[in-house]
Amino acid sequence: MDKVRYTHLDCRDASHQQDNPEATPLASDRSSEDAAEEEYYFLSRRKKTLHRSHQSRWTVYISLLTVANLVCATISLYVFLGHQRIDLDAACAEHTTQYSPVLRDAKVKYAFTSFNGSFLQQDIYRLPGSVEVDAAWEALGVDYRAGVISTDEGLKSGLTPAHVQRADKYGGGFFVNVEGLHHLHCLESTVLQLRDYKALGTHAFKNDDHILQLHVSHCLDTVRQVLMCNADTGVLGQVWADRKHPAAFPDFNTRHKCKNYDDIRRWGEVRQEPPPDTLPNDYLKWPGPGDVLEVTP
Repeated sequence: MDKVRYTHLDCRDASHQQDNPEATPLASDRSSEDAAEEEYYFLSRRKKTLHRSHQSRWTVYISLLTVANLVCATISLYVFLGHQRIDLDAACAEHTTQYSPVLRDAKVKYAFTSFNGSFLQQDIYRLPGSVEVDAAWEALGVDYRAGVISTDEGLKSGLTPAHVQRADKYGGGFFVNVEGLHHLHCLESTVLQLRDYKALGTHAFKNDDHILQLHVSHCLDTVRQVLMCNADTGVLGQVWADRKHPAAFPDFNTRHKCKNYDDIRRWGEVRQEPPPDTLPNDYLKWPGPGDVLEVTP
């Protein structure tokens, strides 16, 4: 009797489970849910891994780009500084002097030069007056005539419309002399005065005494101002001289960094205008109102 009841109950329970499958999940259903959960977990981890990998890749890209930019900037700076070093002479000349087309056309350069400071051994510029001495000074460009530069270059060089110009029909432009050549002219005039060239009646000595005194004093003061403006910051040492009676003596044979004078002189030479007595009467541009000074400057 009991056995039958037990069997009946089992059948009823089985029938109940079949009617309500959700009441007690089957093993296969639990396995499916577990698999889904595992798949979801796996996909989540994979997604996070991919995200991290994507972030890492971008980090690498940004780092590489930053390094590349730094390398390019370094190379550019090196090239720029290298170029600056190549043009340092031009930059120095432009920075320390009034602009003029000489800076560009003569391509100013600096080079070390040893001065001839010998006290006893005289070069030709220290010799008594002669045709050869005059020729040596003239070869330096001390007597070059004025040249002409364009109106734009003249204004850029510090000139004003009131400065003397060539007539427009002849090309216009300003009459100019190179300052450095004028300074040498002043030095030569002083030297000539010391050598008593007055008797020869040449150069500035064709003028009367009053004008001659003004000319020479003008030249001396110009040389003074040039020396002060370009004060040499080098130093003079001393040497021992006279082996029988050794004594200290200044060593004037010093080393200096100088501009390429010959190129500067050549600039003035090739731009000389024809001699004044060969020019037409209307060669100069007539001054405008207010351009003429009341007295000689």
